Amino acid sequence: MKRVALAVGLIAIGFVPLTVGALLVARRSRGPAGDSSLGPQGAYRGSRPPVGSRAPDFRLKSFRGADVRMRGLRGKVVLVTFLDTRCTTKCPVIATILGESIGQMPESARRKTVALAISVDPKHDTPESARSFLRRRDTLGRLDFRLRTMRQLRPVWDSFYVLAAVETGNPDVHSADVRVFDPRGVWVSTLHVGVDLTPSNVVHDVETALREVEAS
Repeated sequence: MKRVALAVGLIAIGFVPLTVGALLVARRSRGPAGDSSLGPQGAYRGSRPPVGSRAPDFRLKSFRGADVRMRGLRGKVVLVTFLDTRCTTKCPVIATILGESIGQMPESARRKTVALAISVDPKHDTPESARSFLRRRDTLGRLDFRLRTMRQLRPVWDSFYVLAAVETGNPDVHSADVRVFDPRGVWVSTLHVGVDLTPSNVVHDVETALREVEAS
């Protein structure tokens, strides 16, 4: 709880350039091996993820009702973020930017890209609230919202090393970034609100991930 209180306190005094997602390195010492930074890395415009990290497998239910496994999305670039339908700060921005990004992609890239939002507040995120949230951001059909119970979501949060809103007690305080996984499931880039998360950067990193895998 002290670590959660520290995260809340830092945000309260305006220490937000690194976003809550940057705090989870300190929060979870058992995270993936390797260094991460908020500087651009190589061909990507997002920050450098932990070296050698891959997408964990999970099975979650779409707000539309179908179960989908992460492993079943291999061959596509997968954009993963963590949202709370009651959040009024970063979540609406992330959803809007992802919707715009998908809309701006060339058709060839759009067919090979999936954008997923994973709930960080299963007590309040429901199919109805998810649909309403996405509709308000004009992202229906572009961003999928994945839901489950607390018991089913906690292992997913742990595998992604995220801080969930239910752990802070505040829908506006949780890990809030966009992670780019290439078609092989390798985590290649992380984009942050107010730092490098823009539609053009998302499109650039998706196209880079596709190009690098095709060239390998």
